[in-house]
Amino acid sequence: MRFMEAAVREKMFEDTIAAISTPAGEGGIGIVRLSGKDAIKIADKLFHSLKGKTLSASASHKIIYGFIKNSSTGETVDEALVSIMRSPNTYTREDIVEINCHGGMSPLRNVLELAVKHGARLAEPGEFTRRAFLNGRIDLSEAEAVIDLIRAKTDESRRIALEQLRGRLSEKILHLREQLTKICVFIEACIDFPEEEIELASKKEIIKSAERILKELDSLLKSYDEGRFFREGLAAAIVGRPNVGKSSLLNALLQKDRAIVTDTPGTTRDTIEEYLNIDGLPLCIIDTAGIRESHEMAEKEGVRRSIMAMEDADLIIAVIDGSVPLKDEDIEVLERVKEKNTIIAVNKSDIPFGENTLASRLTPYASHIIRISATRGDGLDELKNAIFNSCLKNWKEQKEGVIITNLRHKIAIQAAYDSLKDGLKAIKTGKPLEIIAIEFRNALDRLGEIVGAVTTDDILNRIFSNFCIGK
Repeated sequence: MRFMEAAVREKMFEDTIAAISTPAGEGGIGIVRLSGKDAIKIADKLFHSLKGKTLSASASHKIIYGFIKNSSTGETVDEALVSIMRSPNTYTREDIVEINCHGGMSPLRNVLELAVKHGARLAEPGEFTRRAFLNGRIDLSEAEAVIDLIRAKTDESRRIALEQLRGRLSEKILHLREQLTKICVFIEACIDFPEEEIELASKKEIIKSAERILKELDSLLKSYDEGRFFREGLAAAIVGRPNVGKSSLLNALLQKDRAIVTDTPGTTRDTIEEYLNIDGLPLCIIDTAGIRESHEMAEKEGVRRSIMAMEDADLIIAVIDGSVPLKDEDIEVLERVKEKNTIIAVNKSDIPFGENTLASRLTPYASHIIRISATRGDGLDELKNAIFNSCLKNWKEQKEGVIITNLRHKIAIQAAYDSLKDGLKAIKTGKPLEIIAIEFRNALDRLGEIVGAVTTDDILNRIFSNFCIGK
C-alpha cells in the first residue's frame, strides 16, 4: 500500500495529454484540452494569431484569438479562441491549454488529431482529475465530488457535491485522523518505552477521546442511508396488476405522455425509467408491466422484469384500482411487497365506489395509503410528499452537517469504526498494547483511504475509470 500524504504528493508527469472536453454532438463551442509540460509548445504548432502572437510568449490566464492550421498542408482547420493557463495555478497544476473552437465533431476531431500528431497523447478517462489529485491540488474525496457534480440531477444533489468538492468532508476526516494520530503516537510511545506504564488518567483520556471519535463516525454512517439517494437517485417502482393506471400515474408525475396508455391490459411490456425531481431528490421512477399470469412470451418476460425491478427498488408504489373491488391479482401483488418500503396509491378516486372496507383491507400491506386520480391529478402532491418522507425522514437534521453519499466512503468509515471499537474494547479488557496499537492504526489508515492519504493504484483505477475522458 502506498502512503501519499498531501505534503509529499506532488508529482509532475513527463508526457502531455489531450482530449475533447465537451459532449459529443453539435454545439456553439467545443473544447480540446491539453495538460502537461509541453502543452503550450504543442498548441503553438497548431495556432496562428492574426497579429503574429505566439502562445509561448503570452501571459497566463489570457485568451487569444486566431486560427488552428495543419502545418503539413497549410489548411485552416477552424477559427479558435485559445486559453493559456500556466502551472501551478491550474486545474492539474500543470500547464493547460484549452482550444475553444466550433462545437461540431469534425473540427474538434481534427484539432485533437493535430495535437496528438505534434506530441500529445490521448487522455484516459478521468486523467485530468487524476493528475490534479496526484499533483496535490485536490484530495481523493474532492476528486470524486467532481464526477458527482457533473452527474448531479437536482439542485440539492449539486449542493451536496459542491460542498464535498470544497472540502467539507475532507476537513472532517482530516480532523478525525489528527485526533486518532495523537492516540496512536501515545500508545506506540508506551510500546517503545515499556517501563513507562499508561497511567490511569491517560487511559481514561484515550477512552474518552476514542469514544468521541466513534460518535462522530457513527453520525457520518447514519448520514449515508439518506445522503446516497441524492447521489444515486431513489429508485421507485410503480407496480400493480394490468390496467390499474400505472402508466397514467407515470405520465401524471412527469407531466408528459411518456408511457402509452390504453384500455387494453398488457400494453406495457417492458420497464420504463424516467427521472423526476421531488424537492431536490432525484427520483428514478420505473413503470412496470402489469403483474399477472400470462402464457404470451412478451408479456411473460415483462412480468419477470417487473418482479426484478420490484426486488431492486428502494421504494414501491403499489397501484390499486379504487373503482372496482379488490381482485386476487391485487392481493398477489400486495403480498409480494408487504415487507418492503411501500406506498399504496388507490387510483381512480374520481370514480365513486362504495367498498367501505377497502382501507382496512389494505392497511396490513402498507402504512401509507393515498387516494389519487392519475387523470385529474388529485392526490399527487400528497403522494410526492409521502415518497420524499418515506426515505428521508431525518433529512432536515442531516443536511446541516457533513453528509456521505459515496459507498466507498461508507465502507471505509465502517471499517474504521469497527477497528476503533475493537481497540476500545482491547483497552478496557487490558489487552497488550501491541494489539491496541494495531486496531487504532488500522482505523487511521481506513480513514486515510477516503482522502487518498493511503491508497493503491487499484483504488485509483476504479475511481477514475468512471470519469469521462475530457475531465
